[in-house]
Amino acid sequence: MDWTDEGFVLSARPFGEGSAIVELLTSQHGRHAGLLKGGRTPSRRGALEPGTRVRTVWRGRFAENLGSWSGLEPLRHHAAGVMDDATRLAALAAVCAVAAGALPEREPHPEVFAGTEALFAVLDAGGDDEVWAAAYVRWELDLLAALGFGLDLARCAATGRNDMLAWVSPRTGRAVSLAAGEAYKDRLLALPGFLVGRGDADAAALRDGLHLTAHFLQSCLFDPLDRPLPAARGRLAELVGVVPKPTRGAAI
Repeated sequence: MDWTDEGFVLSARPFGEGSAIVELLTSQHGRHAGLLKGGRTPSRRGALEPGTRVRTVWRGRFAENLGSWSGLEPLRHHAAGVMDDATRLAALAAVCAVAAGALPEREPHPEVFAGTEALFAVLDAGGDDEVWAAAYVRWELDLLAALGFGLDLARCAATGRNDMLAWVSPRTGRAVSLAAGEAYKDRLLALPGFLVGRGDADAAALRDGLHLTAHFLQSCLFDPLDRPLPAARGRLAELVGVVPKPTRGAAI
């Protein structure tokens, strides 16, 4: 069987004599791997950079086979567009690493592909760091939602009100208002205002956003796999200035 699709390169690792196992986030077939013969040749190097958008054909005798990529054609080299900005390049690498580690293999998630496409466009556009960094945080929230772990940031878990939301319960993923969470604030995660339509995505808010999503990525997606968050995600957090800190069990 075979199919044609577009996708973003997530990773490529050596295999045998000059070949590579290439993993893509495809538009219609989810996270999918295949053998690319000659994938380690110099002419292929640029096409296999994480984040590169490609068009390709997957072929396999049976659907469950590893299969192989044929005619992998680069359409856009997203890494080249951010190469002069270490933080944006780190964001692109983090997207690819988190998607590769979190998405189930061969499970279609067209909404994740579309969100990744939109985020890469924002990264390509340059502009203020606050713009792309806020888009990155939202991408991680959308990834959690796509995999069944969406956060409820619409109203306070304790009062039901939707004003002055300031915290998130690390246990339930539900928002908590400033007043309701005051007594438990050392057990709660900060909710940056830009995620609830209040306030700008300044440096402090972005750090809070990355810390928030890191907690739920780890607890909901990576802990069940007995794996830490990808190193590329950690590098992005370091560049943005996020200091990892333990969160005690929340009472709300």
